[in-house]
Amino acid sequence: MTSSPDLIHELRAARPSAPADLRARVREIARQETARTPWPRLRLPSRRLALVALPAAAALAIASAGVLGLTRSGIEETTVQRDLQQPATDAATGGAERTPAPSVPPGAVAPSGSAIAPTPGRAERVTATLTLEVADSDAVSRAAQEALDVTRSLGGHVVSASVSTGDEGSASLTVRVPVAKVQEAIARFSALGKIVSQQVTIEDLQESLDALERRQRSVRAQIALITARLESEPLDAETRARLESRLKNLRTELLVLRRDIAGTRAEARMSTIQLTVLTPGALGVVPPTSRLDRALDEALNVLAWEGVIALAVAIVAAPFALAALAVWLGRRLYRRREEDRLLAA
Repeated sequence: MTSSPDLIHELRAARPSAPADLRARVREIARQETARTPWPRLRLPSRRLALVALPAAAALAIASAGVLGLTRSGIEETTVQRDLQQPATDAATGGAERTPAPSVPPGAVAPSGSAIAPTPGRAERVTATLTLEVADSDAVSRAAQEALDVTRSLGGHVVSASVSTGDEGSASLTVRVPVAKVQEAIARFSALGKIVSQQVTIEDLQESLDALERRQRSVRAQIALITARLESEPLDAETRARLESRLKNLRTELLVLRRDIAGTRAEARMSTIQLTVLTPGALGVVPPTSRLDRALDEALNVLAWEGVIALAVAIVAAPFALAALAVWLGRRLYRRREEDRLLAA
């Protein structure tokens, strides 16, 4: 009786081959099994699909970026036009135009006009800054001269003045006018050109002035008391020397207090106005970019963000795509080996 290893050896040595009709039958069965599965019907030409899908996706990304760029550029253009049209000037009304909101510190009272007004009967430091735009350098000279005339007519004086002429003329003036006439001065200055910026600041000085005056009264009372003691009472040498030293210090302090009170009252009587007159070229205004340039910039920004999003999606989907590719290759290799084995049999 032949053992199993010998039988296997004999079969391998004999190499039995299947008849031709059997092989044809196996191929027919394989074709029928392939036709029954739904996968071939869903199979698409991957190369043609890639040639169509990639340009279509790129065109869609570019088109969406262009639409978003045009939309955003239109919104930006509307905002720029509104900002440029806001500071409209009406010289005939004496500076009643719309200006940036001035700063209002505690204690300041806002009047009905464009500038805040000091509180009557209260010591306050009033400062104002005003920038005007005029047509050319000749208008700069005329506006500066008229501002000086207005200052003198209101009882004020000039602290500093600087005027330069040329293609981009400019003038810088610092004047002081009585606080009671600061609103009139600002209104008359505003009529000299187009207001670019305006700011009025009021700082309360009444509390510090009241404190100085209270201290002055106290020092005077102490001086009077020490003087009376030195003149009427019999004092020993040490006590008299101590009182005389104290009296000297109080008199020195009284002089300082008088100077501070006078300076505070002078500061409260006169306001300080800084006036700047410029030509359009001296303002250094950069012309707004065209809508086409803004649209291109916005489109590039959108494309950049789309690229970032696509890269993020690719990074997230890469492991799943690699796993799917490995499964597909494994199945394909397995099916090919099975077909080869059947055909070889």
